[in-house]
Amino acid sequence: MLGFVPPLPQQPGRPPSAGHMIVCGDDALARRLAVELRFVYGERVTLLLPPGRDANSPETPLTQRGRAAALFGRMSAAMNRAGNGNGTAGGGSGDTNAGVEAVRIMEAPEPSDDVLEEAGVDRAAALALVYDDDERNIRAALTARRLNPRLRLVIRLYNRKLGQHLEELLDQAAAVAMPGIDPALLDASTTVLSDADTAAPALAATALTGSSKIIQAEGLLLRAAERPPPRPGENLDPGLCTLALLSSTTNDPAGSEGSDSSGDEAPQLLPDEQTVAAAEGRGTVVLEAISQAGPDRPATRMGGRGAPLAKVFSRRLRWSALGFALAAVALVIVSVLTTEDSLPHSAYLILLDLLSMNDPSEDGTTARKIIQIFSGVAGILLLPLLIAAVLEAFGTLRTASSLRRPPRGLSGHVVLLGLGKIGTRVLVRLRELDIPVVVVEEDPEARGIPLARSMHVPTVIGDVTQEGVLEAAKIHRAHALLALTSIDTTNLEAALYARSVKPDLRVALRLYDDEFATAVYRTLRTAHPGALTRSRSVSHLAAPSFAVAMMGRQILGAVPVERKVMLFAALEVAGHPQLEGHTVEQAFRAGAWRVLAIDATPPADRAPDLAAIPPYNPGGDATPPPSGLVWDLHPGYVLRATDRVVIAATRRGLAELLRRQRSVAPRQ
Repeated sequence: MLGFVPPLPQQPGRPPSAGHMIVCGDDALARRLAVELRFVYGERVTLLLPPGRDANSPETPLTQRGRAAALFGRMSAAMNRAGNGNGTAGGGSGDTNAGVEAVRIMEAPEPSDDVLEEAGVDRAAALALVYDDDERNIRAALTARRLNPRLRLVIRLYNRKLGQHLEELLDQAAAVAMPGIDPALLDASTTVLSDADTAAPALAATALTGSSKIIQAEGLLLRAAERPPPRPGENLDPGLCTLALLSSTTNDPAGSEGSDSSGDEAPQLLPDEQTVAAAEGRGTVVLEAISQAGPDRPATRMGGRGAPLAKVFSRRLRWSALGFALAAVALVIVSVLTTEDSLPHSAYLILLDLLSMNDPSEDGTTARKIIQIFSGVAGILLLPLLIAAVLEAFGTLRTASSLRRPPRGLSGHVVLLGLGKIGTRVLVRLRELDIPVVVVEEDPEARGIPLARSMHVPTVIGDVTQEGVLEAAKIHRAHALLALTSIDTTNLEAALYARSVKPDLRVALRLYDDEFATAVYRTLRTAHPGALTRSRSVSHLAAPSFAVAMMGRQILGAVPVERKVMLFAALEVAGHPQLEGHTVEQAFRAGAWRVLAIDATPPADRAPDLAAIPPYNPGGDATPPPSGLVWDLHPGYVLRATDRVVIAATRRGLAELLRRQRSVAPRQ
């Protein structure tokens, strides 16, 4: 249980500062996002939470407000202990409450007009609406855009198609409210993100051994692949660059990955060449391949597409039908060779004999009589074959709308627990990678059940904590277990039971509380030193993307490296003194950022958003335009103000770039 931290005062009379950030939400994502903005980007934050206890943690007596105050207090104390040397905003002030005082916590059941006005939405730089209810987020976004047309909106929506339309609507509303301003220069922007979509690739990759972590954005494909430590004398392809050095315990099943490490053996993001050369026995994350990616491949059905016969009729029945067809062909050939009949006439007579529609050949030759007898025997075998085909087709049609059971010989699959918002997105990702999956879901009306049915994914309906449910999912022959239900204890109980059935099973847990996750790791690595276990928090993976969107920069993707996150973003060089006028080699700062590519497209022809999907033109060419990104950069290339670059950065490194740009902007 969290230690008691006095809740922050409401402070209703304190006016919010201009340019502050407002975060509205009702779960852990809102609190983590506020922490990210304050302690990484150094922003003043107003956090709007609903009154009452945290719905996601009913077992704790802390309210939403109390949990937020406790989280800010711990972070502020940690930053104060770290001092100025960590480069983190909010720390090093010498005052433990420095980070807390920059956060204003409000309570309100709904983000109404009055509540948003009290929060200072008219003077805010950005507003994040991260409620778990899409309708509430949309209603608040429309209100906020009316109150402040210049406001930068970041909205959490699960419905992606609705999100695209909402972005266009709100941006158009901002342009209409401020006529005469160039839309390209308009600071107001709307970004719709989904925490499920942001976290799903990382969760899916966690279940796979050696799988690449992939980021896609409008034809841009980045693959960050984990590589084990090289063997003595082994020379591995270094790739385009080394993005990270993994901790020394990553490839050790009993290692402590999953809790925040510190020291020389902790994971190091964006190391320099000397550090990489000096590292021994440590795995790496390498930018392995960059290529043009086509449209997102749809998730496939298990077993492949097409081949309706394979879906309707069993293999035994198909082999029986083939044998009967070969027998009929053999009878036709024998009839042609032993009689003087033509091939069409012989085939016609054999068909009549098979169907018992021909008269006995009493006046025919001996060969003709023998052939007719064999044809009659073969015709007798045709009747049960036809009956079996009808019964199998009827059974297939009857069960087409039902959930598929796990096949008897299935092995090497991933067992996925939970088909809520997160589990459904992870299921799609796994099927896009052609990974066999077996789903376990307690609620037959869960959100992802129709998707599992349409994709023919084997599904077990039942409580995973009950005996026999995981056995029905073939856990003893599974490759990995992904426990993604919304209840920590259920995920832990399922993991422990699965380990008792298969001790070397790879397990990935979705755990809500970090302290609880640390305790789980210490126990599991002691009890099962020969197995790998990973923990992933959806809010931990999604918060960086929401925070960067609030800062006004389009995030291309995030790659989790153990418990840290590396960001890929597109930046204009102008306004960044750390980049402008420096060579690519000089612009690289170890542990902070690295320039990966330059957009060679002329500024007038560039797309405003590198990650945006180009609109479909029915009358034109549907092929997307070729990318102008140049990846094989010369270290001596001097970055110009007109350049746009793609960078890999840590969260603090990107925050420093954005803060420095804001500080020099007024002098331009």
